[in-house]
Amino acid sequence: MSGWLTIAGLGPGAESMITPEVTHTLESATDVVGYLPYVERVPSRPGLVRHGSDNREEIRRAEHALQMAADGHRVVVVSSGDPGVFAMASAVFEAVESGKADWRTLDIRVLPGVSAMLAASARVGAPLGHDFCCINLSDNLKPWLLIEKRLCLAAEADFAMAFYNPRSRARPEGFAEALAVLRDMCGPDRLIVFARAVSTDEEDVHVTTLGEATADMADMRTLVIVGSSQTRRIERSGTPLVYTPRSAP
Repeated sequence: MSGWLTIAGLGPGAESMITPEVTHTLESATDVVGYLPYVERVPSRPGLVRHGSDNREEIRRAEHALQMAADGHRVVVVSSGDPGVFAMASAVFEAVESGKADWRTLDIRVLPGVSAMLAASARVGAPLGHDFCCINLSDNLKPWLLIEKRLCLAAEADFAMAFYNPRSRARPEGFAEALAVLRDMCGPDRLIVFARAVSTDEEDVHVTTLGEATADMADMRTLVIVGSSQTRRIERSGTPLVYTPRSAP
């Protein structure tokens, strides 16, 4: 049996946001590998083995998946959102580069998914409608000084900014520091969007300003978007519309 490995995105949460291509691939897989909550989003069925693991086991998880594919299994490594955005695609290729020679000959594919960044943006309108950047605020794999430098440069360049992993129990202070940097660089009136658990039953979306924002408005399930100086807010009943114009002065 010829094995293969596919790295697939399950989207932000709702089953309707999983692409047909990913669904079709999961139907033909013998094994699904990933962070346990994501693996559990894949329905159990005869002939499918689900391999869930802890959140910080990315390289070991990737090596396990690659070896199963080398042994003839049809393996799907799952991530939430898009697998190429702060997710498992990079971990798999890191493992390929440093791992066994025969892993480089495997049939490896990456299937995109709807990222949390794009799902959150769509919920409020189009805050990423012009130039933007995306930054992971976790300092688990990079130093805080590098994060702070990138925040300052992105603000100076007047990008709209999307932030992943803003705050966790293990990192309760980092997001407060990030907000302080952004207030200093952008001013208190800059728009900020907190979009938690988009497309799930726990979805909560809130639009405010940097001056009103507090660190406890975010957790690890929150995608945060800070607008550029051109980002606009349109008031209406319910959640306001937020968009960044297509052109810059």
